[in-house]
Amino acid sequence: MAAPTLSAPMPAARLSRLWPAFAAAVSVVMLAAAHAFESFGGYAPCNLCLRQREVYWAALAVAAAGLVLARLKRPLGPALSLILGAIFLAGMVVAAFHAGAEWKWWPGPASCTGLGGAVSTDSLSSLLAGAKARPPACDEAAWRLFGISMAGYNALASAGLAALGFAAAFSERSK
Repeated sequence: MAAPTLSAPMPAARLSRLWPAFAAAVSVVMLAAAHAFESFGGYAPCNLCLRQREVYWAALAVAAAGLVLARLKRPLGPALSLILGAIFLAGMVVAAFHAGAEWKWWPGPASCTGLGGAVSTDSLSSLLAGAKARPPACDEAAWRLFGISMAGYNALASAGLAALGFAAAFSERSK
């Protein structure tokens, strides 16, 4: 008689089971990274930067609610994965729009100004002396790595997360 074997779950099954926790964890990491760039790097966010963060806050809230409901034995199933996929898809659109504005492919929104940043006594003295304040603009990349801005990397990450969300949803539906 053959010995019983433990088979690992199929990757699709594992994806649908772990997806809400992964989406929540990635959202926390992305929000922490944005906060670190702002706090430690001195990069004040523009209006579109803040909109991109809202997507991760929304994904974190939805994923956390889904995890709580699953713990209460009331899982949302494929609907949760679809909602998370749609949230990340919206994030990709916002980030791609921001990256396009940085590359001057189209104009950014007229309301695109930052909400402040660190204020030093020197900058305050300059403002009192009549200097013009220059908030961060959405059409100027504050930082690039290999020619890609933070908004560009966020668009890529959001696209990947949206794809994972939809893959998890459709793997759950095919069960």
